[in-house]
Amino acid sequence: MALSGCGTSAAPTSSTADGTADSTAVITANNTEPGAGLIPGSTADTAGWKVVTLLFDGLVTFSNTGDLVMADAKSITPSKDASVYTITLKPNLQFSNGEKITASTYAKAWSFSANAANGQTGAAIFSTIKGYDDLQDKNSDKDAQLSGLKVINDTTLQVTLAAPDSSFAYKVGDVAFMPLPSVAYKDITAFGRNPIGNGPYTFESWTHNEEIKLKANSKYAGPRKPANGGITFKIYSDLDAAYADAEAGNLDLLDQVPTSALSTYKNDPDIKAIDKVGPGFKSLTIPQSLKHFSGEEGRLRRKAISMAINRDQLTRKILLGSATPATDFTAPQIAGYSDTLDSDKVLVYNATEAKKLWEQANEISAWSGDFEISYAGDTTDKDWVDAVANSLKNALGINAKSVPFPTSKELSTAILNRTVGTAFKSGMQSDYPHPEGYLVQAYGSDFADGKGLNNGDYKSDEFDSLISQAATQTDLSEAEKTYQKAEKVLLKDLPVIPLWYANVNAATSKEVSNVEINYMGFPQYYKVTK
Repeated sequence: MALSGCGTSAAPTSSTADGTADSTAVITANNTEPGAGLIPGSTADTAGWKVVTLLFDGLVTFSNTGDLVMADAKSITPSKDASVYTITLKPNLQFSNGEKITASTYAKAWSFSANAANGQTGAAIFSTIKGYDDLQDKNSDKDAQLSGLKVINDTTLQVTLAAPDSSFAYKVGDVAFMPLPSVAYKDITAFGRNPIGNGPYTFESWTHNEEIKLKANSKYAGPRKPANGGITFKIYSDLDAAYADAEAGNLDLLDQVPTSALSTYKNDPDIKAIDKVGPGFKSLTIPQSLKHFSGEEGRLRRKAISMAINRDQLTRKILLGSATPATDFTAPQIAGYSDTLDSDKVLVYNATEAKKLWEQANEISAWSGDFEISYAGDTTDKDWVDAVANSLKNALGINAKSVPFPTSKELSTAILNRTVGTAFKSGMQSDYPHPEGYLVQAYGSDFADGKGLNNGDYKSDEFDSLISQAATQTDLSEAEKTYQKAEKVLLKDLPVIPLWYANVNAATSKEVSNVEINYMGFPQYYKVTK
């Protein structure tokens, strides 16, 4: 991890008398208010993900470059056709309260999260496990279990899938697959306010809209041993204020530099600057339910909007080089990424062609109303959303405008409840670095209707068939080709408008060291020292 910036090499790295890092030091980091309780199965935003993934360990985790690392699992062994997996747990696993973690612990947690009666937003990630469909009645028994899970003994869990899934060993790295202690089932809402996990940190407190405090877990024996005494997430509604705190030494880690500082932060003597290619795919979701955006009319309008956006200009002039124009639906770090799939150039700016397509759509049904794009006011999105709206006005001759929600939480809630009523900023940073994580969760039919991250409720039999085919291919290179065919379908239908891949433009105070960026584009919080 390269750090750049004037004067950073001589920055102090310790608060101890002998010049070594203080293992009891608490690291402060920025965040926004999580949109839901701190529950693995209900974590659907990055604000919650950053906290929950420090409180819990799953079967696996990943290196900074996306390599599979065993955590609670000792081994994960597939059958020849990837339809049955045998999971062996490490011995002597426990939650921070001393409760033992066994194969039954995982089976119960996965069944709870998959069961529609329990209302977990991450439920659809379990759809490939046999018995998932039987648990999709919201009025069913809340304790019903996935039939595809068989506990062999305390350390062995056999998983039978409804269909082959060659990505399953990666998929269990998703936050929703993390275990739950028995106390969670007594009152899951209360548990989300005061969670007990098995990860490198334990929960201390959550002062809403102010801070979330975690401390190092003294009982932790997994692969992410904390090098510090705790993490305090300070909640900001304004990144400029967070950046000012980093400059003043009042914030140790800032995972996103505000737009106002992008052109200067690398030479700011008061911080250490981080500039790194990131895994974040950013897009514009136009819900399938919006008027004028279904059927052939909708395809024409989506293509017109895509071609009316000048991505090169936006990433250079508005985002100041902090992003790279998108060429597919994954990210450059993900196996199967391609910059040659867009043979029809729907991701290339062409205002003339965009106008023609819009007029063709008008022949099917005349356009009426405004085209609105929602964004969260506590992010840096206003400038680019306004720029996109202006581009659509100029190219298509329509009234396009931005619609701010006060906070990320309020926007997330409106999206999840399907009350947003507009296009909105979206994106993917999969919990597991595999093309399946970017494509299936965001566009698979099973992940629509509030059951996953398909928040535009896109459904395509052709796309679903291709991703099912890819799941049977245990040779990753062959699977990549099939996933790319599925992306061709997405380029035709444009359930979201690909925009760009976000770079990691971050900063730290001058007093911290050992800052590495993980496969998700966030700091490896447990490694940071000062």
